[in-house]
Amino acid sequence: MKSSEIEKVLTNFREKYGIPDNFRFDKLSLILQLELVQKIKRKAKRYVIGALYGDSREVIYEFDLKREYMRLNGSVYKFMLKYQKVLTYLTNYHLALLLEKYNKAEDTVHMLMKVENVSKRSSLDEFYHILISLGENACFYCGKTLGNRAVVHVDHFIPWSFVQADHLWNLVLACRNCNISKRDQVAKPSFLNILIERNERLVNLKEDIVQRKFEMYRPEKLENLYEYSVVNGFDNLWTPNVDR
Repeated sequence: MKSSEIEKVLTNFREKYGIPDNFRFDKLSLILQLELVQKIKRKAKRYVIGALYGDSREVIYEFDLKREYMRLNGSVYKFMLKYQKVLTYLTNYHLALLLEKYNKAEDTVHMLMKVENVSKRSSLDEFYHILISLGENACFYCGKTLGNRAVVHVDHFIPWSFVQADHLWNLVLACRNCNISKRDQVAKPSFLNILIERNERLVNLKEDIVQRKFEMYRPEKLENLYEYSVVNGFDNLWTPNVDR
């Protein structure tokens, strides 16, 4: 099978610097990392961005190579959000197939598991302190007064496994029982309305930290993500044992 231009860059780069087959990118020196990124960037601009643009009949996005920007078609963007989970699985699967070509000892299942574990959840301590400082001292779901940090959980209202990002407008404080019970589920719609009201209250505080964290926030965005998460299989709507 003929190698792609990107594959040729990777192979030539490894041979040029005598890099072992099992050597990880993040273990390279910063100078070599930058050099490789620039090489890939040049090839992608020439062979990938324009080719995909043509193959997709100029529907998915528009681009400008000199200004180095791409802008998705609005309808395509909504489609990708709506079917995010399926698209992520498909992308990861094909990436695993590609990586398997260069990792002969690994089968597709193991490579897929490695690819899907690339996104790591970060510490949410920063958001805990922000929310506490803004007066969030009760469990978002059951209303129970929260105790010390050890028993307070920072919860992704729309599950992290769907959004895979930490946004203040999607984070709430919860007691241990509610967070463990909710797990990787979406709460019933009434809590979405409560969260939108909570976010509006935070925005109205005019705090600098909130303005920065909410820069890209709109209530409609949260509502769409909620709807899309349900479409993507998060349809077992959760409710706490004690209604708020």
